[in-house]
Amino acid sequence: MLDPILLCSQLFPGGHDVHIEGERVVGTGLAKAGEVAVVGTHGHAAIGADLAFALATDVLEVIEKHPKRPILMLVDTQGQRLSRRDEMLGNPGYLSHLAKCFEVARRRGHPLLALVYGEAVSGGFLALGLTADKTYATPDAQVRVMALPAMSRITQIPIERLESLCRTSPIFGPGAEHYEKLGAIESLWSGDLAGHLEAALALPAGSDRRRHLGAERGGRTAAHSVVERMLAAP
Repeated sequence: MLDPILLCSQLFPGGHDVHIEGERVVGTGLAKAGEVAVVGTHGHAAIGADLAFALATDVLEVIEKHPKRPILMLVDTQGQRLSRRDEMLGNPGYLSHLAKCFEVARRRGHPLLALVYGEAVSGGFLALGLTADKTYATPDAQVRVMALPAMSRITQIPIERLESLCRTSPIFGPGAEHYEKLGAIESLWSGDLAGHLEAALALPAGSDRRRHLGAERGGRTAAHSVVERMLAAP
């Protein structure tokens, strides 16, 4: 996993002031297309109420001070924080608030990109990463709903069976490559990261293509056709 500051140096060879604040990664990078706001996490951060609220504040400040500036989410989260305090505070509401702030940014004209460079798990990834217009990942990123041992305990399916299913279906498999086949990850970035970012910034926002990509790549074969039938229903 890349250090987030070194990662930003590769993404923004023209310069950046991205820095660490607690579990957050915040700042601005200079791309050829202009300045890009960076909002993210590091250290496999568990997103609890406090962190979700702080990230939402970062997003709202970008909206207020820098209209239509692209926002790049740098994602490294083990998911939502599992603690009694956060549950009692209503952490899902804080995660929802964070996702809504990104939606407000989108509707105000901010292009939203996400790059998973560490872990991306469950509710944390839903609020920070999958809310982007397009989500990318480095090849060594760990993307998953949950670890196979946990999945085995919950479903009562032997882990050997789950490991076998992982070899034939990306739906069961953790890892960035599996999520690329599912269409959740647009593409994997390696080598010239600044070039990948410039290309992503040049793309029109467009509509959500994840179900189309999942069907094209053979990773999620039913979602696209089911949605099409639903949209065509009287």
